[in-house]
Amino acid sequence: MPGGGAEVHRRGVCGGDLFRRAAAWAGRLLLVVGDLIADRYIYGEAVRISREAPVLILRQERERLVPGGAANAARNVQSLGGRAVLVGAVGGDAVGQGLLAALAEEGIQTGEVAVCPTWETWSKTRILGGGRQAIRQQLVRLDRGPAGPLPAEAEELLARRVRELVPRAEGVIVSDYGCGTVTPRLREAVLEAAARAGIFVGVDSRYSLLAFGGASAATPNEPEAEEALGKALRTEEELLQGGRELLQRLGCRTLLITRGERGMFLFTEEGGVYDLPAYQPETVFDVTGAGDTVMACFALGLSSGVPPLEAALLANLAAGLAVRRPGAAAVTGEELQAALAAWQPVYRCLEEEKGEQAAARRRAG
Repeated sequence: MPGGGAEVHRRGVCGGDLFRRAAAWAGRLLLVVGDLIADRYIYGEAVRISREAPVLILRQERERLVPGGAANAARNVQSLGGRAVLVGAVGGDAVGQGLLAALAEEGIQTGEVAVCPTWETWSKTRILGGGRQAIRQQLVRLDRGPAGPLPAEAEELLARRVRELVPRAEGVIVSDYGCGTVTPRLREAVLEAAARAGIFVGVDSRYSLLAFGGASAATPNEPEAEEALGKALRTEEELLQGGRELLQRLGCRTLLITRGERGMFLFTEEGGVYDLPAYQPETVFDVTGAGDTVMACFALGLSSGVPPLEAALLANLAAGLAVRRPGAAAVTGEELQAALAAWQPVYRCLEEEKGEQAAARRRAG
């Protein structure tokens, strides 16, 4: 927190203004490029301890498959009121077919998804268990994916589709989970095509953030920002310095660093730095996929001309709604608007606080 004895001011934004901003992106078409992941959930009731090993035995009750990764970002674009077209790859396996079917049920276009017969669809299987009257809790997660890289023919197909589709879109989201879909060739195709078309590119990259120089916006979480910079961001001052450095190294217009229950920090190319407290952090249930919700909402806002601070406030609210539910959740436009009606968003402007602190020190002599 700032020192020097200056009063910390929390400034507000009119909820009605945000209500109108959120309505402005209705029908906006975003191209979502990245890793398509099948989030599988297996639920069971704990019945006893095994005689074979000191582990629980679960009686399986049900199973469900939810789109994850870039597929979850597309779900959120769609449910928030935009339109999403996916570019990615799945294997020619049952998991891949199930993922495509789940996306189709939600009205998301998957005709641009490459199906690779020799590839395995990325999946994250979460096994949840509990007592008969208890909420099921995650016990273990099993991840599976292809042993080799994306096939060359699929990479060429995706790069060609990106070059064809970007000029028709109103913005692009790159969701790079490090699963191998966003190859250097595909990354370059996105950035070059978007630069030629003059449209927004938002990047969410787990391991290769600095490779996306020239994107319009990025939404790393705090550990991802630390990894990109190669240093820890323990204090507020370190976070401010690191955020400014990352913004400059990326050459982007806006940088939104997410911090879980501590909210978000927004950095803009004009030099603005804003601290956005989390929306009702005491209601957090499951943070899975919250970053996808942030990027979807932030990208819809920025690509629609919403000012960065207001787009970040909307993304912050959407993330707060998403983490109330188990698993990767898609927040609807109706949910967002209903929450806006009862929410008074506040934030801190760090640059203004610095000026106030300096003035207070001068007055104190």
